Amino acid sequence: MGDVTNMAKRAHEEAEAYRGDDPRPLGGYVAVLAIYGLLVAFTTLVAAVSGRKLPERWRTEDLITVACGTHKLSRSLTKDAVTSPLRAPFAHYAGTGGPAEVQEETRHSSQLRHSIGELLTCPFCLDMWVATAFVIGLIFAPRVTRLIAGCFTALAGADFLQLAYAMAQQSAER
Repeated sequence: MGDVTNMAKRAHEEAEAYRGDDPRPLGGYVAVLAIYGLLVAFTTLVAAVSGRKLPERWRTEDLITVACGTHKLSRSLTKDAVTSPLRAPFAHYAGTGGPAEVQEETRHSSQLRHSIGELLTCPFCLDMWVATAFVIGLIFAPRVTRLIAGCFTALAGADFLQLAYAMAQQSAER
């Protein structure tokens, strides 16, 4: 039991040294990482038991669709005003962001709440989860996954066209 106590004490000391003066929610990060790892492990187990075969390589179309769809879905989940009720338990409104986006700050009442808040307000952070979900979808339900990822890819393209149009309008008005 002494070894476990010493290891826990050392882990606590390392965490404190890492944090310095900034209260980083390392315990919450561990929980989020554990959930992600368990999700991937469970999916791998289900795929193996059900005889699902992994593709030998990415199809170019799938790679492009998943990349663009991941970008748009991550931004929609983390920045759209209409999805703010999903983030409200973990963040609070801090102002407007980019075009049609909001800025939010994470809540700090617990390490787990803070960590989930960071995940749900950061499109770069959520990208890994969304891409993983699309990959899992390609293994278990490829047609519907391609349809959903394709929809978000089209939305990403439409967003870029909206921004390009707005820039062209501004240039014409000068």
